[in-house]
Amino acid sequence: MVTALSLPRIVVVGSYATGLTMKVERLPSSGETLLGTGYRVDYGGKGSNQAVGCARLGAHVTFVAKIGKDAFGEMALRLYRDEGIDVQWVGLASSTPTGVGFILVESNRGKNCIVLDPGANELLTSGEVARCDAAFESAAVVLTQLEISAEAAGEAMARGRAHGAVTILNPAPVRPLPAETLPMVDILTPNETEAKVLAGLEPEADVEAADVARELIRRGVKQVVMTLGEKGALIVSADSALRVPAISVPSVDTTGAGDAFNAGLATALAKGASLDQAVQFAVIAGGLAVTKEGVIPSLPRFDEVAAYARGQGVALPICT
Repeated sequence: MVTALSLPRIVVVGSYATGLTMKVERLPSSGETLLGTGYRVDYGGKGSNQAVGCARLGAHVTFVAKIGKDAFGEMALRLYRDEGIDVQWVGLASSTPTGVGFILVESNRGKNCIVLDPGANELLTSGEVARCDAAFESAAVVLTQLEISAEAAGEAMARGRAHGAVTILNPAPVRPLPAETLPMVDILTPNETEAKVLAGLEPEADVEAADVARELIRRGVKQVVMTLGEKGALIVSADSALRVPAISVPSVDTTGAGDAFNAGLATALAKGASLDQAVQFAVIAGGLAVTKEGVIPSLPRFDEVAAYARGQGVALPICT
């Protein structure tokens, strides 16, 4: 019998935000009021999405985050309880609301306008992460992103390293990092644009992806797993580069693909896969996510990824 205690442990440190979306015929002008349709409330935040993704793929997940003591915060806690996520280290802020994003989408053209209020996410400081040190004990993998402060993300990497975990930083949205952060990262998972920015290049710079990754390795990262969209992913170490092709599936909504990929990578590594195998698993998880609308509904479960791998003849020991 598989229990929570027997599952590989992953600590995710990151953000939660509620997405409030409405469709409009066109985006409003200054001072204008328009009627909208299709209002919906969605779970959001890269940290939260990745925590759910890891849990669905078969990990025991501890989430370190800050949410408000409000209705949206309760909504998040219900999600985590339904997904079996440990919420002991999810702090509740009584005077700061849960983070929210207001999203207007043009019905015909798909253009959107987004306003974000990080809310309680801004209270997740490096000091707060340090005070959660007990959460990192016996973790196989620690995963974080940059929707929280760079200092808090860096502290998560430092805590993971101190406890012997594999540390993964998904640098999205990309932002400058303190010099001491990259040496704490075992695996960096940028897309091509994020990698260039972190390497000090212009986003449009005409530089080979492997060369950009090696510049990041020179800056202290152990290995880079660069996501390439429809081209799959690239694994780069100091002396090698390996391309893992994407899977061929119909694309419905790409919104959750990156979070599914990072969840797949973290969970496969926590289950004992090699990096090459873990990236293959992650590519399948990310690919399956684009076949459904919405982020949380699209995050695949372990059985789905394993079945696809077996059906395609992909030899992944953790899927047998």
